Amino acid sequence: MKVLEAPFVQGFIRMCTDGWNLGWHERNGGNLSYRIKDEEIASIASELKTDKEWQPIGTSVPKLANEYFLVTGSGKFFRNVALDPEANISIIELDDKGENFRIRWGMRDGGRPTSELPSHLMNLEVKKIETNGAYRVVYHAHCTNTIALTFVLPLKDEAFTRELWECATECPVVFPQGIGVVPWMVPGGRDIAVATSKLMKEYDVAIWAHHGMFCAGPDFDITFGLMHTVEKAAEILVKVLSMSPRKAQTIQPQEFRNLAKDFKVNLPEKFLYEKPF
Repeated sequence: MKVLEAPFVQGFIRMCTDGWNLGWHERNGGNLSYRIKDEEIASIASELKTDKEWQPIGTSVPKLANEYFLVTGSGKFFRNVALDPEANISIIELDDKGENFRIRWGMRDGGRPTSELPSHLMNLEVKKIETNGAYRVVYHAHCTNTIALTFVLPLKDEAFTRELWECATECPVVFPQGIGVVPWMVPGGRDIAVATSKLMKEYDVAIWAHHGMFCAGPDFDITFGLMHTVEKAAEILVKVLSMSPRKAQTIQPQEFRNLAKDFKVNLPEKFLYEKPF
């Protein structure tokens, strides 16, 4: 099978296009990665190159050793992925220690995988361990309303989770574990990757203050839907705060508990504290 005919590649391209259409990827903002299944790699093996040199990842992910990943490129624009995939995305292979990678397909005109590769791989490793291999997607985007809230809400997991849960009844069902928050850090390095991966042991969503959002999930639909849900709740909250600094009414802690019982989800009590209004 040709790489561009593979269903997982088509799904990857569609997700890039959907994110661009929602305005989450100005210029070269954001990145996407997918841990490829063995049978998917086998289906396109004849198209993979072996002439590229190994390069350091910048971190160590031994649990991902010898695996393959489809990733967006550093400095590449999401709006161009569908127009010319081979120039803007790549399939990479990790070595037997999970410390180096090489490009096996893509980046036709030169370049390298996303500058956030350490963050993506460290989080994919965490999620592989935590979900017994079920999670395969990590997505980072610059969601406008979510970023705006990082300037006005306390940069605490409890504050972001509770405020966004209150903004749409589906939210505690879609992300019942809550949301983690990373204070502002220089992007692209190991420090922010470590901070995010710690949160990903507990959450599927991490917000980077004044920067954007990280989401993880088992497939493209679930992961994109998760980010879309969080950003829509953030948009509602931005509109509410623009009308009044105080909500006249909202969902109460016991009502969240009732919701959890009916929808059979576990909502951590640390998010169900009594608010001062």
